[in-house]
Amino acid sequence: MNLNMVQAINQALAQALAADERVVLLGEDIGPDGGVFRATEGLSERFGTDRVMDTPLAESGLVGAAIGMAALGLKPVAEIQFLGFIYPAFNQIVSHAARLRNRTRGRFGAPIVIRTPYGAGVGALEHHSESTEALFCQIPGLTVVVPSSPVEAKGLLLASIRSEDPVLFLEPTRLYRAGKEEVPEAAYEIPLRRARIVRPGADLTILAWGAMIPISLQAAEEAAAAGHSAEVIDLRTLSPMDEEAVLASVRKTGRALIVHEAPRAFGAGAEIAALLAESALLHLKAPVLRVTAPDITVPLAKSEAAYYVDAGRIGAGITRLMEF
Repeated sequence: MNLNMVQAINQALAQALAADERVVLLGEDIGPDGGVFRATEGLSERFGTDRVMDTPLAESGLVGAAIGMAALGLKPVAEIQFLGFIYPAFNQIVSHAARLRNRTRGRFGAPIVIRTPYGAGVGALEHHSESTEALFCQIPGLTVVVPSSPVEAKGLLLASIRSEDPVLFLEPTRLYRAGKEEVPEAAYEIPLRRARIVRPGADLTILAWGAMIPISLQAAEEAAAAGHSAEVIDLRTLSPMDEEAVLASVRKTGRALIVHEAPRAFGAGAEIAALLAESALLHLKAPVLRVTAPDITVPLAKSEAAYYVDAGRIGAGITRLMEF
């Protein structure tokens, strides 16, 4: 089926609900309204309001309820309307969901998925456009997943729902309706914690995720015209990261360009740069370079183009690496 990312996510949720009666959805306006981006459209009519539940505007209570459901045997999928709204639930995620298995010495887990759109690029307000994934990547026990296409979104979401531990599933808002691709109708899973080579190359490695993948591919194609062969790696799971895939690519190419739409300071790119310094230093032909958003709050729509990472900035990074 030719689907965009929202439709692929809707199909994955429907198949998860049909396959496992323990799966329940909960969130603000996800019932008859179908969610703020319509990712749950039609699911309450098909599976009933006992399994697709509207909740009050209370993110801490929403995630806390999901943790309790999971401890009692259900598989909750909670929707937060935007990543910038998740902070009231931060304590529930960090202090309870991520620690429950360790705290109970394995007697209970918290197999919940928290879905939320994130990132800039659609001209929304700052709380609707934030990219604060790094806040969650340092939490042991929490898996952070970011899809980059409709095919990836469906397979990674189904794998996340099958996980026995909590997953934060970050959906790039910019890619929700950016395009369609052929998505297998049958249910399938893409393993978590495994990166993929999106575009093979020999001269440098671009490490990116989510909405940065399409523009990284565009920059890589433009660089090819100048004779530079860029390998593009989609990390897919930010934490725990597929370190072997990152190191294997950079040891092969000798150059690394990290691209993320989050601010630079203390971001996921800094962790990757440290990994390369510790484990691939003698393979590097140039310093590790980051292309990121500036260390400011996401601006309003009028200034968003100046804030957002684009293929031109990635291309400039490629040139700088190759001319070092």
